[in-house]
Amino acid sequence: LCQVTPLPQAARGKLTNFKNLSVRTENTLSQMKQCQTYQKDRMKSLKVSYKEHERLIVDGLRVNIVSYLRECETSTVNTTHEYMQYPISEMREKIKYLLADFEKSTIKEQKEELNLKQAPLKVVRNSCIRLHYELFHLHVAIPKLLGKPELSLIASTKCLEKIQQSNKFLKENFPNHVFTVNGKSVHNVKMPSDSYMCQITAVCALPNGQVLVADRFNKTVKLLSQQYQMVSHWDVRDGLIQDMCLITPTEVAVAMDDEVQFITVSQSQLAKGRKLKLQHYCTGIDHNQGDLYICSGTALYKFTLSGELDCRLYEDTSANLTVSRCAVSPTGDRLYIINSYGKLLTLARDGTLLATYTDPALKSPEGLHVTPAGQVLVCGYWPYNVQQVSWKGERKLATLATKEDGVWLPESVCYSSTTSSIIVGLHRDNILVFRVE
Repeated sequence: LCQVTPLPQAARGKLTNFKNLSVRTENTLSQMKQCQTYQKDRMKSLKVSYKEHERLIVDGLRVNIVSYLRECETSTVNTTHEYMQYPISEMREKIKYLLADFEKSTIKEQKEELNLKQAPLKVVRNSCIRLHYELFHLHVAIPKLLGKPELSLIASTKCLEKIQQSNKFLKENFPNHVFTVNGKSVHNVKMPSDSYMCQITAVCALPNGQVLVADRFNKTVKLLSQQYQMVSHWDVRDGLIQDMCLITPTEVAVAMDDEVQFITVSQSQLAKGRKLKLQHYCTGIDHNQGDLYICSGTALYKFTLSGELDCRLYEDTSANLTVSRCAVSPTGDRLYIINSYGKLLTLARDGTLLATYTDPALKSPEGLHVTPAGQVLVCGYWPYNVQQVSWKGERKLATLATKEDGVWLPESVCYSSTTSSIIVGLHRDNILVFRVE
């Protein structure tokens, strides 16, 4: 049976540490305010990108109109005045049609698409504002209740619940919410058939809790269970696996030399899918909203999923491996690049360089990952560590793990929102799993 304690008795037995509660509340309120600003910036960034796209469409329309006018002008050069009226009136109608069609279809579609993408951002921002409002009023009310034990207990209990609710919200929606490590485990991923030491160059966490790891030396993609036990594997006949990214909940793209191989996961088995052949080497890969972002070692390219080159977003030919790995923010408005010279670069959607981050503790970054909430994780091959960097890419938020925690020659990093874990692929046979909140 449950023991029921009368409120007056419970209030007398529980003296709340108001100072500690006040500090926790203020910290949470501060983060919630930052989260509101971040969500507002995301909406603004999305709007700016659509405005830019709209401008490009307008420019394209202008080119079409000018081209049509020149065509009409050429065809009427040797025409008498009597016969010129028809082409001119026809010209007017054609231009009217072009403008009307543009306004009705293209601009309308763009606005609808923008509203569709902004809708979930507005929901998140409104939730953030509501939580901040509720917590703020509890924060203001509690000091006024000192000397009233029963009311103080009720208010402080509600405040603690609201802090927990806010922290959960921040973890899911705020990229500068710093992870806290609560424990770790080590798992060996070497198979009896492996001829060489395992070098885990990429890790992908599937929504069902399973994990895919790419073993470069043994040319194998391995599927692990939720308990990190070997389930199945797929052997690469040619080429070395450089990187891997999630395409759908059951499909990944594997970057190997100058090609991208798609692999599907069905009933805990791996099946080879289609393949894209590239005109350059592939050192890193990521996927966002139907686009593939591929590093060549000196450039970052954007492709469609069918393999068509969209554009070259960034290039640095000053040395080799200046663009080795990439990761994309959930909304696609931030692109992150690491290179072999101790730099993390942050680019805008169009490839404009926004920030450069360096750290003596990150001389040779190897692994890079962005969580579904936008948190940026990077691991240093030398010295050995895993860092969380701000979403703007200009400063370190925390060192989450070091050599003392078992991080030794880290090659890759990934976050699983299903298990709330950061998974680090190592150079020698193992993966490290850090439980975080």
